[in-house]
Amino acid sequence: MEYVCRIKGVCAMQVTFDMDEDKIVRNIRFLGGCNGNTQGVAALAEGRKAEELISLLSGINCGGKGTSCPDQLSKALAAAIKDSEEA
Repeated sequence: MEYVCRIKGVCAMQVTFDMDEDKIVRNIRFLGGCNGNTQGVAALAEGRKAEELISLLSGINCGGKGTSCPDQLSKALAAAIKDSEEA
């Protein structure tokens, strides 16, 4: 299923990704942000379980903002898991 999440507190405005019933994440795309960094995060996260990514990315801070694009991805993944479990 495709998820589109507005993100806040960072340069990127949105993250889109697919997550299957096994919670494997694919096709991560950021709208905005530091292009090289967001492409790198997306490539490294491709094909991994959402829970693993949340553990790896949660709490990463960018420039003293208290969050980052990877941290916002972890929040979006957690929301997607919650949404999939409520469906």
